[in-house]
Amino acid sequence: MEFKERKRWVFFGLPFTFTVYTIKEDVITVNTGFFNREENDCYLYKVQDVTLKSSLFERMFGLGTIVCHTGDVTSPILMIQHIKNAKAVKQFILEKSESDRMRRRTLNTLDIGAAEPDDFEQ
Repeated sequence: MEFKERKRWVFFGLPFTFTVYTIKEDVITVNTGFFNREENDCYLYKVQDVTLKSSLFERMFGLGTIVCHTGDVTSPILMIQHIKNAKAVKQFILEKSESDRMRRRTLNTLDIGAAEPDDFEQ
């Protein structure tokens, strides 16, 4: 399965931008620009958390913004802005990122700021 969505204007949800989001089984690709093209990829196994945001105007025109918190160096917060079918895309990303992590046997670790042993001197 694959989603290909275009970033849209919030006003009437018209696709007059040059940003295209492609979400495949294993990678999210963001293509931006008209004269200077830029392509940014993020593997789905690096996606740690996904949030769906919808402002009043986005809801009026059936749009949403997906915020992906990733472990990617180039884009730690990947925003998929003003797209249609945002809820289905969010669910797809959640399911595929979890299955990719299981398939690759990756483990997410967080730095919780644990103190070094020298910090506990008596």
